[in-house]
Formats: sequence, structure tokens, C-alpha cells
Amino acid sequence: MQRSEDCNFLISAPNAFNRKSIDSTKPFGEVLLSLDKNTQKRGGSAPFESTLYVRKLFCAGENGMSGYFKIMFENRTIYEVNIRQYTPEGTFAAFSDHLPRLRDLGADVLWFMPIYPIGVPHRKGSLGSYYSISDYKGVNPEFGTADDFRRLVDKAHDMGFSVLLDMVCNHTAWDNVWLLEGHKEWYVTDESGQVVSPFDWTDTAKLDYGNHDMRRAMIDAMKYWITEFGVDGFREDMAGLVPLDFWREAIGELRKVRGDIFMLGEVEDPAFDQEGLFDATYAWEFGHLMERVAGGAYGADALRGRLDYERDTFPAGAGRLRFTSNHDENSWSGSEYERMGAAAHAMAALTFVVPSIPLIYSGQEAGERRRLNFFDKDLIDWSGVRVMSEFYRPLCEIKNRLSVLRSGVSGAPVRHISSSQPENVLAFKRTDDRSALIAVFNMTPYHIQPAFYDEDYCGVWNKLWHGNAELFYGQYDPFAPWEFKIYYREF
Repeated sequence: MQRSEDCNFLISAPNAFNRKSIDSTKPFGEVLLSLDKNTQKRGGSAPFESTLYVRKLFCAGENGMSGYFKIMFENRTIYEVNIRQYTPEGTFAAFSDHLPRLRDLGADVLWFMPIYPIGVPHRKGSLGSYYSISDYKGVNPEFGTADDFRRLVDKAHDMGFSVLLDMVCNHTAWDNVWLLEGHKEWYVTDESGQVVSPFDWTDTAKLDYGNHDMRRAMIDAMKYWITEFGVDGFREDMAGLVPLDFWREAIGELRKVRGDIFMLGEVEDPAFDQEGLFDATYAWEFGHLMERVAGGAYGADALRGRLDYERDTFPAGAGRLRFTSNHDENSWSGSEYERMGAAAHAMAALTFVVPSIPLIYSGQEAGERRRLNFFDKDLIDWSGVRVMSEFYRPLCEIKNRLSVLRSGVSGAPVRHISSSQPENVLAFKRTDDRSALIAVFNMTPYHIQPAFYDEDYCGVWNKLWHGNAELFYGQYDPFAPWEFKIYYREF
């Protein structure tokens, strides 16, 4: 996507789409790209016809694109890839064999945990941390070669995936090439002049963002992966520990190389979601609140309040990454089943139907219930993949398909539905002129039978996983513990 002088944008469709017509002269809000009727959805499951609309994106000065969502990411599901634990081989080549399965699942954005060489000094475990990087332009030989990764990216693109690469800008390994080349001034030192580690991450050395040359080298490293491998964006590790002014500089520079680069920041601060900065940030507090609700400390009203708070606090176009697991949560706090128990599936479904970018972590679609070792080989158990894929596939499908579930400004707002048990039930509706969705969640470990009071609740709806259902004003619905019901329509 390129910016013209009048702040219009020219869009290039990814390989996943068959171009029917492209008109770069159309103003914002009008049809820019139509998809061929014969384009296959979900890697060949069913033909569909769709149209992409371009909303007006305000100019963001030197940063080019605003921090508002790129249209190609508005209806997508991110899948976090843990290469080491994915296959017995733990290589790019072995993982590539899983791409058809993930496409069928409905994942369409692959976030690769760091693929760089891992530092040796003070290494933790037998293999070390992905996040202790010895060379920002290198590839971990444990996973394969640079050409192996390039082939994986190309194959993923050909299948319609976008590719995000994990970038670690806060710290490096102790044997990073920058230190070996004598750039000690690029690092934070103590009173005695010794380079320091952040927190208790003793296998890493903290970078000093007061040094201009280090900043330029970091930006150059990110440009390298865009120009040489064609990655579509970055997940920025611990983005909140890096000064905000660096992100303004870096993201502006990256968007001069590629205007539609996608930036996901591991931070929860509305300042990072402002124009020209990150396209999406972590919804950590919502995730931790789901855990507390699952544990009985809070009820449905707490989740309702958090959604309202985010609506009022974050910019309208902010993308919110929601999850019940990721590499940090799984490794250090436990699997979603440890942290949420019987509520795990309800909370996972919730991340798809509230304003969000949903995330699936490696092994979640197999129902993996263990904490995966972070510093050692610990293979994912794939025996449950068939059953849990049937849970995630419909959720990915409606996320991709329903206009109301688009992220950022394109999606429909949440409107709460009143019930006789607001402390126990989270119920809401999202609607626009093309689709509508109703979601109802029993946020308790008890059987309940609440009544629902909303005229818009009435009518015949498609019920996810279970066919059709007719809903009535004042209807008393029985709910098993942690049961949830999702209804939708298309107009």
C-alpha cells in the first residue's frame, strides 16, 4: 500500500486474493478492490464473493500510514509459532508441512517467535531463550538456514498467510555481534562501567536507547527482514520498555520501506496505539481479568466494565490482541486449563467475538494442557488436534466472514443486552448493515436460567456449531456451567 500526495492509498492485494478489478483512483469509502467470485475461502472449502472497502485513513506525517488497522488484518486470526516444540525436528522445513492444516483451521497470520541465533554465555537450559539474540541478521541453525526460512515465508505467502517476525529491541545476548564488535556504549552500564541485565534476565544485556548509532542499527536490522525475506510485520517484544520516541522514529522509517507493514506491540498503553505507531497492542488486563472471573474472584460485570473502559480509553482504530495463551502465559503461568479450568473454552471463544485480534498459540488447537519448557526441547502433544480444531475452526470462520467482527474502526461496537442475571451473564450484540452477532456467556460454574430483555434479540438466528435457533423477548435460557451461545445473521 502506497500513500499518494492527497493521502489516498494504492493497495496491492496479497497472493491469497484473485484480482478482479483494481481502481486506485477511487476515493476513500468506495470500492477499491473486488474479489473474484471464484476465489476459494479457507484454502478451498467454499467459493465466496467479497468486496474490500477502503476507509479514510488520515495522514500521519513522516510515519505514512496511521496506526489504524490495515484492511488486510481486520478480519484475521494470528497463530503464534513455536518452531522448537512444533515437530520432532524443530525446523522450518518440518513446520512448513503443517501450513495446509493451519490454513484449513482458519489461521491466516503467522507470528514466528524469534528465529535468530541464541546466545551462549549465561544460557538458560540446554537450548537457551529465543529472546537472547546474538545476531539480529542471523538464523538459529537449530531451525535451519536463512534459505530455509525464506522458502517458508514464500510458501506461507503463496497460501495466503501473512508473516510476522518476533523482534527483541530491549536487550541482546552477551555474545551479540554488537558487543563482540566493541559497541559497549550501545548498552546500559552500572556505576562501575559494567553492562547490566534487565530484571533477572541474566542471559541478556540491556540496550541503551540514548545511543543514536544503536538505534540506527536496530532499525536497519528490521529493514533487513522486510527487504530480504518479505516479512509483513513485526511483533515487538516488551515494546513498553523501549522509549516511545524510538518507535515513532523506527515505524516511520519502516513504512518508508513498506507502507503497509504491520506492527504488533507487547504493551498495553493507549499512547502506543496513537496515529503512526502500533497497529495493535496487547489486551493483557482483559486476559488476566478472564482468569480472575474463571477463578470466581469477579463476575460478568467486571468483563462488561473492562470492555467499556477500553472503548472509552483506547483510540477507535486500536487493534487489541486477545488470547487465553501465548508463549509467556503457557511457560510461566500455566496452560489455559491450569489458569482457567472449565472456563477455558468459554474464554477462548470470547476473544473472537469481542473487538479483537484473536491469537491461537501453538498447541492450543490440539488441547495441549502442559506448560511447554521454554529453554529445552519439549514436543507438543498433537493427539487432540482433530477435536479442538473443530472448536477453533468455526470461530476463525466467523471472524473472517462477519463484517461486525472486523478489528479497528471497521468492526461494530459492543452493545450490551440486559438480562435478569447481569452479575452472571455477559450478553451483547454487534450489528451493522451487513451482519449481526449475539453472544451470551454464562460466567459462572453453576447452572443458571436467565431471561433476556432486548427487542433486537428476537428472531431466527444461525447458531454457531448447532444450526438455527429462534430467540424471543423475555426468553429464559438454560445454561450449563461456563456454557456460551453465539448467534449470527448475514444480510
